Amino acid sequence: MNSVTRWNRKFYASTRGRIVGLLRRAALTVDQIARDLHLTDNAVRAHLAALERDGLVEQHEPKRGSVGKPANTYRVTEETNQLLSRAYVVVFARLVDVLSERLSQAELESIMRTVGQRLAAESSRASGSHRDRVERAAAILEELGGATSVEEHDGTFRIRGHGCPLGAAVRGHPEVCASVEALLSEAVGSPVRECCDHGERPQCCFEVAAQ
Repeated sequence: MNSVTRWNRKFYASTRGRIVGLLRRAALTVDQIARDLHLTDNAVRAHLAALERDGLVEQHEPKRGSVGKPANTYRVTEETNQLLSRAYVVVFARLVDVLSERLSQAELESIMRTVGQRLAAESSRASGSHRDRVERAAAILEELGGATSVEEHDGTFRIRGHGCPLGAAVRGHPEVCASVEALLSEAVGSPVRECCDHGERPQCCFEVAAQ
C-alpha cells in the first residue's frame, strides 16, 4: 500500500473524511449528513465550517421557486475531487513511460519543455527585482505541490525543493524535470538550469543565473 492510499484511508476514517465521502456521492443537507453519520446537526455544522474554510466543500443554494424554504445543500469542490484522485499521478507516470518508449531522449525532453512553457503561459510573469521574480517562481512550484526554499550565493539563486511533486515520473525519466525548468525560466524571465537529485527520493533543485 503506497503513502497516498494510506493517507486516503486515514482521512476517510475521520469524521470529516466520512462527510467528504458522502458529499462526493451526492449533495446533502446538514440533516441528511447528521442522520447518515449519527451525529448532531451542530456537530455536522462545525465540521462543515472547517471543511469550507479549507476549500474542500461548498454550499449550494436551492433554486428559487421551491415551496417553503428548502435547506442549503453541501457538496465537495472540484479541487477536492482532484486532490483525492490518484489518477493524475498514475496516468502521467504511465504516459511518460509510453512516450519514452516511442521517442528519443531529446524528443521527450523537447515535449517536456513545451509542457512547462504552456504551464507558464497560465500564470502571470512576475515583475520587480530579480529576487522578486525568483521568489515568485518558487511560489509557482509550491502551487504545483512542492515545498521550496530559495538560497542565494554571490548573486546566484537556487530554488531548492524538499521532495518532488513529479517524483513518480522523475524516478525513471529525469527528462520530466525539463518541464519545470522551462516553467521557472519563463516565470523568472532568465535561464534556469535544473540540478535535481533524480535518485530514489527525487529532490528538486533549479539554479537561476545571476543578472
